[in-house]
Amino acid sequence: MRDTVQQLLDAAPGISGRPRVVGIDGRGGSGKTTLAERFRGVVPNSAVVHTDDVAWHHAYFDWGAVLVEHVLRPLHRGEAVDFRPEAWRARDRPGSVAVRAGVDVVWVEGTGVIRDELDPWLDASVYLQGDLHEQERLLARRDGESPEQRQHVERWLREELPFMVRERPWARATMIIAGPAPVEHASGTDLLVAPPTGH
Repeated sequence: MRDTVQQLLDAAPGISGRPRVVGIDGRGGSGKTTLAERFRGVVPNSAVVHTDDVAWHHAYFDWGAVLVEHVLRPLHRGEAVDFRPEAWRARDRPGSVAVRAGVDVVWVEGTGVIRDELDPWLDASVYLQGDLHEQERLLARRDGESPEQRQHVERWLREELPFMVRERPWARATMIIAGPAPVEHASGTDLLVAPPTGH
């Protein structure tokens, strides 16, 4: 795990005055949040930003400009982030998207974070590759199978698949890691890493 993190940090040498920003992408249910937390455990002076928080009641994928303006741009200036999205205020959701100043790394996790418009803002990136049916099963287990949730997943997939085909995040990623899949390995401590596929 430490070797994997070091490889990501080494992908952007010479950064000073601001944190390294590492994107973690993959389809819904691929394990992005879990991986981000594991990476944060390796780099204690780091923080995680969830694009789901930025996108909450905003859009499935049309949130890149919001992320840049309120999160990535301040991070690149070496500033703290304390962003309360409009949908949070409108729906009285407490808290904010927050990153304190002085962290070494910010892990930005979410489906769609590796995309053309965000390339200039990411110092390195990871794509979690997983089995489609396994990820859909994990989503159902995580989020439930109510009619409303099934409808949400259907709408999500209608946007997710064309977005992924267009942006090809696996081809842009610094590193590809196996997500939930029937591959024998110690998932608590080991990562299955493959070289990027290239464009």
